[in-house]
Amino acid sequence: MFLVDTSGSMAPENRLPLVRQSLELLVRGLRPDDQVSIVTYAGDSRVALPPTPGAQKDAIAHALHGLTANGGTNGAGGITKAYELARASFIGGGTNRVILCTDGDFNVGVTSPSELDQLIERERNSQVFLTVLGFGMGNLKNDRLEALARKGNGHYGYIDTLDEARRVFVEQGAALTVVAKDVKFQVEFNPAKVAAYRLMGYENRLLRDEDFKNDKVDAGDLGSGHTVTALYEIVPVGVSIDVPGVDPLRYQAPPQPAGPADEWLTVKMRYKSPEGETSRELASVLPGSADGRPVAEDFAFAAAVAEWALVLRDSPYRGAANLPGALVRAEAACTYDPHGHRQAFLELLRTSIRLSAAKKE
Repeated sequence: MFLVDTSGSMAPENRLPLVRQSLELLVRGLRPDDQVSIVTYAGDSRVALPPTPGAQKDAIAHALHGLTANGGTNGAGGITKAYELARASFIGGGTNRVILCTDGDFNVGVTSPSELDQLIERERNSQVFLTVLGFGMGNLKNDRLEALARKGNGHYGYIDTLDEARRVFVEQGAALTVVAKDVKFQVEFNPAKVAAYRLMGYENRLLRDEDFKNDKVDAGDLGSGHTVTALYEIVPVGVSIDVPGVDPLRYQAPPQPAGPADEWLTVKMRYKSPEGETSRELASVLPGSADGRPVAEDFAFAAAVAEWALVLRDSPYRGAANLPGALVRAEAACTYDPHGHRQAFLELLRTSIRLSAAKKE
């Protein structure tokens, strides 16, 4: 189900015109037993294409080319109609999904975050999940769109070029199929090895410790072939660090740092099957023998991207992070780059370095 924002704010080339081109990429890969519908919304919502077999690619493309931008943004009305149509044409055992393409500027109908969240949460119980794709710059409501995708048991992506659309719909198209929902991770560091730690990013995904085992608490979802990288900054035992102190406890003895000397950490993962409501739990230990092993190239590249982000945000935790250093590390982690995405990042990083130098001058 393509749910397309056709309000006036979607008129620029990197919005509705790019939406049409992006969805055409997905249409080309459809099978005869697939089915597509299109709902649009502006001041009101309408069905631009009733459920149509994937073999009728010309009919689907014709409907996409007929979309024009004007009017207000009744996102809630469009979401409601899209889910109604998706439920009516539900495919048992299939990938039933609403793909919302918008700049996120809801200004008609239900517009408050809480009301939209409740609407999406109610609809996801039908086993129709939600993918949200953000288009455009300037007034893009990035955080709002990511939150909606999370409530709809789906994922959020930002598309600014046709190459990025190809990555989402062609190279990673299988990620539209959810293989695990409400995925949670919990990492416990061994105090015999790690004196302090900090999770880098994911501020909007943090859960309370007690929510890890609570199956009623919503969490993120993983699609087929989808990978997630979380980076922690750690301070090994024996390395001095200036951290705020706390008063000693009056009635309890403070915990003593102790643990198996041959383990760095334990990571636990909980997840539900796409149709299930009860979580399974997996756990794995990182042994002390991992110390000194070569860093995997994927991880090294992710670390370089994180370093770049710390500098761009002028993070108070950036420490010695710098753009030239990030470039050196990223360049060394590009051995495998079949689609050229890492080279594209290198060019972005080089542009950041040039802009930074120009600003100083």
